[in-house]
Amino acid sequence: MGCDHAGFELKQQIAIWLEERGIDVLDHGTNNADSVDYPDFIHPVGFDIDQQKVDFGIVICGSGNGAAIVANKHPLVRCALCWTTELATLARKHNNANVISIPARFVSPDEALQMVNAFLQTEFEGGRHQNRIDKIAVC
Repeated sequence: MGCDHAGFELKQQIAIWLEERGIDVLDHGTNNADSVDYPDFIHPVGFDIDQQKVDFGIVICGSGNGAAIVANKHPLVRCALCWTTELATLARKHNNANVISIPARFVSPDEALQMVNAFLQTEFEGGRHQNRIDKIAVC
């Protein structure tokens, strides 16, 4: 997990929720609500995915856009900006997303937890969707 100041409180709530369910959380911060630059806390999540230290990542900023942009700079990351449970489900089912970006200023904590739950519980469908994913990389 990684976030900026806008996502700090939501990150804390999600981390507790995950830990209560026996899911290990690697928290890259930020660790308070003081203003910070989101790339400093999102890039470590991307590096964890690239190095296959973790299976999934959660990144949070005010709009979710900056966090998603940074995360998607990493070659093995497929980060989806989600603001509904349906989007989180489709991100996994059709895009095999491995990082979810949450817009802290636009979703409630309950909505965010529902999205994280859907993201973690949904399996990738493969098939025609895998063919599309195989065409994503440009390098």
